Amino acid sequence: MSHIFKSRYSILIGFIIYFITFSFIIRTILFVLSFPHADFTFLEICRCYLFGFFFDFGTALIITSFYALYLLIFPDRLYHTKWNKVITFSAFFLFLLLTLFSFFAEITFWQEFESRFNFIAVDYLIYTYEVIHNINESYPLPYLISIMVIIALIITYIFSRLKIFKLSFEGITPLKSRLIYTVPLILTAILFSLVVKNSATERGNNRYANELSKAGIYSFFAAFKNNELNYHEFYKLIDNKNAFTIIRNQLAQKGVSFEKGLTISREIKGAKSIYQPNVIMITVESLSAEFLAHYGNTQKLTPYLDTIANKSVFFSDMYATGTRTVRGMEALTLSIPPTPGSSIVRRNDNENLFTVGHVFKEKGYINTFFYGGDGYFDNMNHFFGNNGYNIVDRGRKLLDETYQGSRKLIADQDVTFENAWGICDEDIFNVVMKDADEKYKHQQLFNDFVMTTSNHRPFTFPANKINFPSGTREAAVRYTDYAIGKFIEQIKTKPYFKNTIIIIVADHCASSAGKNEVDISKYQIPCMIFNLKNQPAMNISKMTSQIDLFPTLWHLLGWNYTSEFYGQNVLDDHYQSRVFLGTYQKLAYLKGDSLLLLSPHRKVDTYLYNKSKNIQIPHQLSKKVVNEGIANYQTAFDLFKDGKLKLK
Repeated sequence: MSHIFKSRYSILIGFIIYFITFSFIIRTILFVLSFPHADFTFLEICRCYLFGFFFDFGTALIITSFYALYLLIFPDRLYHTKWNKVITFSAFFLFLLLTLFSFFAEITFWQEFESRFNFIAVDYLIYTYEVIHNINESYPLPYLISIMVIIALIITYIFSRLKIFKLSFEGITPLKSRLIYTVPLILTAILFSLVVKNSATERGNNRYANELSKAGIYSFFAAFKNNELNYHEFYKLIDNKNAFTIIRNQLAQKGVSFEKGLTISREIKGAKSIYQPNVIMITVESLSAEFLAHYGNTQKLTPYLDTIANKSVFFSDMYATGTRTVRGMEALTLSIPPTPGSSIVRRNDNENLFTVGHVFKEKGYINTFFYGGDGYFDNMNHFFGNNGYNIVDRGRKLLDETYQGSRKLIADQDVTFENAWGICDEDIFNVVMKDADEKYKHQQLFNDFVMTTSNHRPFTFPANKINFPSGTREAAVRYTDYAIGKFIEQIKTKPYFKNTIIIIVADHCASSAGKNEVDISKYQIPCMIFNLKNQPAMNISKMTSQIDLFPTLWHLLGWNYTSEFYGQNVLDDHYQSRVFLGTYQKLAYLKGDSLLLLSPHRKVDTYLYNKSKNIQIPHQLSKKVVNEGIANYQTAFDLFKDGKLKLK
């Protein structure tokens, strides 16, 4: 075994030793920082360091696996050249700086969150401007960078004094030996990354011990992959049984009977006459309420939507649950409050969930997800294809994926205009209409989830359609309105139109930035149900959430169905206005003018919200309202995490 230290692998072995040594030092620093707050037992301390060494070693193998492959494939005659020395020195120094930066970042992150890297750290990659400026204002960055460079130079000097570079560059390592060294290393690294879960350290009730057992870099990539924050670790909790009691009381509307146990599963009784229309839901990209004249806009951007709103069941005070398309998709398919981290659409183990599509399927409908771009983006195809929907998308990048539903690609001949995000709205509506024609021929009821793309940067669309030049948000909104109007006027001529309702709803607003951490006004969206038979136009002025759309629709249709949704029929006499709003970290619950904001560190902030002035005034809310907000988010997280949202 000593031969490996005198071969070209000496730098690799030296780097692994350096990484494990510094990881041990960082773990010890974090342990010292935690010691006053945590009551460690001797066994927990041992577990921290034993598990820690295991994760550090695995992480080191993953980091060095590409270099091990490099060492394998380069023959001695090339490896001994001057340019290889330049490449090796440069890569070595770069990785020293990167790992030293990660070690420094771990200490600062621990000081703020008392945790290894998690989705908050991943989230920081999204808000680079704020993060960079915050670091620059919080720490003497030039000095810290200088210190890291000096430490890297010292380590490089130590390697040189120990003749590690000399042994590597001058050593003769036959191919057979290189295979013996490289293949086990790479296989172990692959096996470690695939099999070892970051949650393996979470074996006790001492959160500090669990976190110290992890490796920062490995935790970061695990968080990036899992896209979630553990609600129980970072947010305020109440008794679990009490939490479910609160939610069941909130959902206890007329004609509702609950299953026993810690569940929200219930049977909902509708009217005697059942109406089963086709449903086409147009989910409009970034359609803020402020674009419509109904909300005071004077630019005449949405003349058709404003006209349709007057002829529809119009939810005039609805709010999106998040700030991204996948969050809107989550709300409109799962009818669930946003849980910390990314949308369930992007998470692991999100197949076979109890969805809106499942209720339609039970009634004999065919569900289809239409998207003018590449459905692999944001895991959309995986989510819809494995939750009861067929897929129709552009599919420019085909991956080896399997879905329970079918998948059909939008053909070139069906495309008149396309940009980076996908085909224009007119084209996707034409595809939807062709599909509806075919289903009508075969006497099939259909429920369509249509996702538009034109109202998205770069805001380009076909020429000569509207009197706005492309390239601006306002022009894209005007074009989207035009395309929706053209679609509805065309579909009115179809024989199935009399039994087809069209829902128009936004996925989220065009912007979420505002003067408050969660700016309520930046979540308000339009929503309307058009062409509902025997239903006069209605303006629902109650404050409602995206998650309430389908429960209210099914009430209007008179349906009986099983529900595992948090959404409610807002027309019920017992409905109390409340909405759920979330970023990756912040969770807001707004009931009337009472606003609750939940944050990591189990932080709870309460305000009174003045809608007319869009201001949040600090105010102590009643325990009842605070517990309601916590209960909704806590139980929603638990039901998904425990697999209780799966189809039975």
